[in-house]
Amino acid sequence: MDPGSREPFPREGLPLAEARQRILAALQPLAGREQVPLEAALGRVTAEPVLALEAVPGFRASIMDGYAIAELEAPAVGALWQLVGRSAPGAPFQRDRAQSGDESADPSLCDVLRPGEAIRILTGAPLPAGAQRVLPQELVERLAGPGSGEGSGAEALTLKGELGRNPWIRAADEEAAAGEELLPGGHRLGPADLGRLASCGVAQLGVRPRPRVGLLISGDELVAAGLARGPGQIWESNGVLLASLLARLGGVVAERRVVADDPALLRQALSELAAAADVVVSTGGVSAGDTDWIRPLLAELGAVDFWKLFLRPGRPFAFGQLGGKPFFGLPGNPVAAAITALQLLWPALQHLEGAPVELLPRLKVRLAAPIRRSAGRPELARARLLVGPDGELQASVEGSQASSRIGSLQGADLLLEIPAEQGGLEAGTELWAQLLRLPLF
Repeated sequence: MDPGSREPFPREGLPLAEARQRILAALQPLAGREQVPLEAALGRVTAEPVLALEAVPGFRASIMDGYAIAELEAPAVGALWQLVGRSAPGAPFQRDRAQSGDESADPSLCDVLRPGEAIRILTGAPLPAGAQRVLPQELVERLAGPGSGEGSGAEALTLKGELGRNPWIRAADEEAAAGEELLPGGHRLGPADLGRLASCGVAQLGVRPRPRVGLLISGDELVAAGLARGPGQIWESNGVLLASLLARLGGVVAERRVVADDPALLRQALSELAAAADVVVSTGGVSAGDTDWIRPLLAELGAVDFWKLFLRPGRPFAFGQLGGKPFFGLPGNPVAAAITALQLLWPALQHLEGAPVELLPRLKVRLAAPIRRSAGRPELARARLLVGPDGELQASVEGSQASSRIGSLQGADLLLEIPAEQGGLEAGTELWAQLLRLPLF
């Protein structure tokens, strides 16, 4: 096979947005469904809507420490109530039947709070039937002695300050009503989602299968970290970098191989990875050099959809089909591999998992210092996010932007979007930037 034999492709390569659109149009979400416990569901995608089986919390509750009363209208300062009991979280109010003289009464009526009565209530505790509002404890004074009932010996309390309109009561369905949709299908689960599901009694749920990625790292010059290097060799880093990035983004690496630039070995590895995984990803060997075998092998074993991106870094990139599986040929330089994975592979994995595709959030920033560059291709430059003296968001590009230098990714907060026609940039220039931070919740 002659690696110099190439099919015609756009000379400059595809713009990033067009490449992403073509990739997503070629993919269908994976079939199937898994049942997982809630503790294992972080980052997974719901297979169907999740409904509340019951109202939550399921009872009216106090939202502050105080005293529950039966009067709906705000009472006047100086009003008195007889203190008849207490309600705490997990220990609802129960009237003392013997002391109340209600031993023969209907038990369901005995615990109803009546006008002129009050109970001590704690935050989160259930309100008894009949309770209409909670008096904040700082507005109440407890009175020792005979209380409000002549000869009762019961403790009483009085209102010493003006009440507002807030009754300080949480509704029985404040978190969720019975049958309410808690989450739609196709939703990626975050910590807040899991917390709410747990509060609604959900212990397990159906999720969509995660795409399994077969990762191929190619290059004669590669040697595993920890081993001695020979002349011209480098320690292999793309495998660790991409596997770690995929783990951060919720991906699953089914198998990872490092293979020399030998067409027979690469052909075998590609075929086996396509059989074992849902997606095949390679790094290196996708340009137009004498030992760049990946693209011609893709054309032989499957189909090449497009080759080359109109982008810096990341121009050597191929997408196609291999054994009926989507194939992503990433550049060999680590920074270019990571950025193209983030821009193109990550959206594809989201789509395969049946989730809406979410890209990195964008914001406008101003350059903290000038940037020297030549016009030609649009660039995603790594930068730190700063806050200027006036609170304005700024971007600082530090060190070399070489696509082989992984250090440019360390500590980066932003990918600055520099247009193709833009040459050198002055300090204060406003640019769009992608934020390299994912939501926590």
